[in-house]
Amino acid sequence: MSANTVLEVDRARCGETRLVETELEPLGPGQVRLRVDRFAVTANNITYAVLGDMLGYWDFFPTGDPAWGRVPAMGWADVVESTNPDVAIGGRYYGWFPMARFVDLTVSAIADGLRDDGAHRQAHAPVYRRYVETTHDPMYPSGAPGDELADAEDRHALLRGLFLTGFLADTFFADADYHGARAVIVLSASAKTAVGFAQCAAERGLARVIGLTSPGNVEFVLSLGWYTDVLTYDDVASLPEVAAVSVDISGDGPTLAAVHERLGDNLKYSMIIGKSHHNSPTAHVATGPAPSLFFAPTEVSRRIEEWGPEEYQRRCTEALERFVDGSRQWLTVERTGGAAAAASTWSDVFDGHVPPGIGRIASLHD
Repeated sequence: MSANTVLEVDRARCGETRLVETELEPLGPGQVRLRVDRFAVTANNITYAVLGDMLGYWDFFPTGDPAWGRVPAMGWADVVESTNPDVAIGGRYYGWFPMARFVDLTVSAIADGLRDDGAHRQAHAPVYRRYVETTHDPMYPSGAPGDELADAEDRHALLRGLFLTGFLADTFFADADYHGARAVIVLSASAKTAVGFAQCAAERGLARVIGLTSPGNVEFVLSLGWYTDVLTYDDVASLPEVAAVSVDISGDGPTLAAVHERLGDNLKYSMIIGKSHHNSPTAHVATGPAPSLFFAPTEVSRRIEEWGPEEYQRRCTEALERFVDGSRQWLTVERTGGAAAAASTWSDVFDGHVPPGIGRIASLHD
């Protein structure tokens, strides 16, 4: 175990990648070495790259090279070396990892796992620095046997973080009684975050959950059963003129501007979550409310303070279990191994070649 392989992304042209071979150095005091087992690659990871400078994602795992970065990805890793007396070898953790074979972290043991205490991580939200050990993780699918456990881990890597963003966005709106609206318009309705949000909004009893998507995804979005209406991006003029809020996961400026123009004062709130259409221009919104960025880590901290840690975990765990279980009806997991396959997976996701009903899991280990 003398060498590491890392997939790095060109920060100026995020579709370009390179594989970097590095020597593994001896661990310093208080460090652990994690073997990154596997991780999810979704449109959300593309957003991390595209917005990496604005939201600090490039700082998670710095390269020392301003032209190339390491995109964080949700996944699973095992401690294979440790100089930290509070961290044993063999623990398995869920959290943010580089797309790599191994990663060395300076950590502190916390109640449910590890906290990344690297100097470069101090400015990041607590949820981004936390690694949850499986035996202390209330969301871990520990009852699943054999292959079912592997499948459940894959689904958690693909869906947990994205669903919880959708779940928290729904509770954010619910606090304000959806601003008096009984309809929500979801841009990029096939995205996994969007599907999670739509399920929460539909289960809450919102009268209309309207999805906007590309023509090729209409049938898929309708099949989910959470959207009352599904329209293509070219059909914004057909949106019902009713009081509504919008949730933009697409980052498609012209479409968002068209939604604002269509609804005018009927649009009560405009939420920005992601940028699945990473090549689209930003919005120039001339009517309706100013779009507001929803930053999930900030909402996590607020909800833990408001609900308390135990109640936060209970609500999230119950909602996530329903979503993951239901995902077996619409999401097929595809897993690849090896560095070249991981690079190919990034390219496929970046270029939009992965259908919404497929979830890609990668590992740099063969």
